[in-house]
Amino acid sequence: MREPQRSVGPPIDLQNPLRAGLQGVLALPEFRKLWLGQVFSQLADKFYIVLMVFLIAQYWVTATPPAGGALAEAAGAFRLSIDSRAQLITLLATGIYVANTIPAMVLGLLAGVWADRWPKREVMVASNAIRAGLALLTPLCLLDGPHWLGLSWGYWALLVITFLESVLTQFFAPAEQAAIPMLVPGQQLLAANSLYQATSMGATIVGFALGDPILRLLRHGLAGLGIANGEFALLPLCYGLAALCIAWIRLEEVPQRHADANVWREMADGLQVLRQQPSVRSALLQLVLLYSLLAALYVLAISLASAISSLGPTQFGSLLAMSGVGLALGALAVAQVGHRFNRRRLASAGLGTIAWSLVLLGQLRGQLVGTLGLCAVLGVGAALLAIPAQTTIQEDTPEALRGKVFGLQNNLINIALSLPLVLAGTVVSRYGLLPVLWALAALALAAALLERPWKRC
Repeated sequence: MREPQRSVGPPIDLQNPLRAGLQGVLALPEFRKLWLGQVFSQLADKFYIVLMVFLIAQYWVTATPPAGGALAEAAGAFRLSIDSRAQLITLLATGIYVANTIPAMVLGLLAGVWADRWPKREVMVASNAIRAGLALLTPLCLLDGPHWLGLSWGYWALLVITFLESVLTQFFAPAEQAAIPMLVPGQQLLAANSLYQATSMGATIVGFALGDPILRLLRHGLAGLGIANGEFALLPLCYGLAALCIAWIRLEEVPQRHADANVWREMADGLQVLRQQPSVRSALLQLVLLYSLLAALYVLAISLASAISSLGPTQFGSLLAMSGVGLALGALAVAQVGHRFNRRRLASAGLGTIAWSLVLLGQLRGQLVGTLGLCAVLGVGAALLAIPAQTTIQEDTPEALRGKVFGLQNNLINIALSLPLVLAGTVVSRYGLLPVLWALAALALAAALLERPWKRC
């Protein structure tokens, strides 16, 4: 295997924050186009989930569900209750989430192989364009037709479309990550990844918070102009704009054709990077740990919110939103001043901050202001860990293998996000919230000590 190829580019003055921070990286015209493409693509991904729930509520769950029927029997087989309209919407939305998650958990490394074989700009443009085309098919799902398990064929068609949308996302993500070090000088990669993290979190907050109002505005606004079903215009527009922004990028790349190469051998080459590059392996493990902790927090937030009289369990999203705000603020701070610090010490500081926040969250249960503030601080710690780790993977992975490594990264992160969602609730029910918070804090602290930040780097 070749030695890692680090990104090259014009030298920049790191003493000048305008060049080393966000302003400097946004001054790169080709990266700016990629970033705008990411903005529209990320928003479209979040709007897609909101649109699916919107359609379920508007067209397939319009009244209290019947007591019997095939759907009720199927729900009973899995010990699920659909006695209310909200419960049925949740059940059907879960089907959308599963269809969206399965490709993310199993296809990442395979998609990364093809992201390395094909020109990355074409992969990104094609994936967004095809997703726009699939989004245009969603109105057809409202047509009358046969029913299965008590539901119209249109719902099952939406599951298929969602699955295909997620498959295409698995090709887009590694190609996008691999393109960043090709467009950004090595000294500005930290700022570029910081901007990407902040944008991703901002798109999550905006997409989920404003998705439903925007869909309703389009529906009623375009209806006033005589255009029915205006809500279906949002996704093709966002994906189409993402494809156009990326299509204008001038990306110097030598296509790697491997007509006779074995796909499984190439997947093994991606795994080989982890064995031969300890820095890449360590950074990837840090990301897996981080996303496992964040996934556990999604479940623990319900218990934390339940202990606050002014919130209650249904308002747990407020705590998650504050952690998102903290992550975005931390990403912006890393973009501006992160280049002044060693990345290993940044990672240790992030893990230590997460551990400290988890311990105090247990001590301040029931206090609204303290809990919100600690969730924000935890988000800052997540940014201190995630951004240097992502930058290290980009820099220390050979260019010809980046797609494979980022595909593997997507696989592992999606597994890391899924398993704690299943396990955390059970563990909390058995042992209580406080021991779980302490155990997670101990895990984060042990990982921080393994970085040995006291040693000279």
